[in-house]
Amino acid sequence: MVNIPQYLDVPFQVLYWESDEFAFILLFFTLAIAFGGWVLWALLPIGPYTYIHYKRKYNRGFLKHLIYLVGFKEFKGYPSAFCTEFYE
Repeated sequence: MVNIPQYLDVPFQVLYWESDEFAFILLFFTLAIAFGGWVLWALLPIGPYTYIHYKRKYNRGFLKHLIYLVGFKEFKGYPSAFCTEFYE
């Protein structure tokens, strides 16, 4: 038996955040615990809030495309992000 979600286009959520937003919260929390200091604890709410605010201006999949544009990941079967001319 397979569990099919009611809405297929709704992303996975943890509490009120989507999975990538929650990952940013955990990242800032981990950095604050590991390195300490009041600066990182002050950035704990500011960093994820800035990312969430910036992300909601764009379409879904924005983070994957941003990682592709920066050059950290490549999409199989697609040209580089810096290609400007295509020949068939």
